[in-house]
Amino acid sequence: MENQVNKSSSHAVYSLKLHIVFVTKYRRKTLTPELLDYLREAFAEILEGWRCTLLEFGGEADHVHLLVEIHPALNISTLINNLKTASARRARNRFSEHLKPFYWKPYFWHRAYYVGSVGGATLETVRRYVESQGTKEKPRKSVKPPA
Repeated sequence: MENQVNKSSSHAVYSLKLHIVFVTKYRRKTLTPELLDYLREAFAEILEGWRCTLLEFGGEADHVHLLVEIHPALNISTLINNLKTASARRARNRFSEHLKPFYWKPYFWHRAYYVGSVGGATLETVRRYVESQGTKEKPRKSVKPPA
């Protein structure tokens, strides 16, 4: 995994990474190694247009995983929908003969997807860090979670 590098804008320092999974429509095993290579390039280009970066990409015959670095002004659901639409259109145009036996309509990705935030620290590590915040002059009072 890549080092934790923070980016900045005029008012924020950030490091935002997402794990995204897309599954083929009907979970059909349409993704050949050649098609996966093509999708890697397509996703990288599409993300660049959104000022995002494709950090990692992998997949199998019926799904792909993307590790993406994003910026804080991004609407994630809009990005996801654009990634699915643009990559599907490109793949269907380039691999139309290969995809014909699998889909008689212009399908490619299932409408559902997975997206999760990813970071270098575990949730428990961040929780302990936040709980430990305070100064010697004004220590933070410990708040017990409800039972």
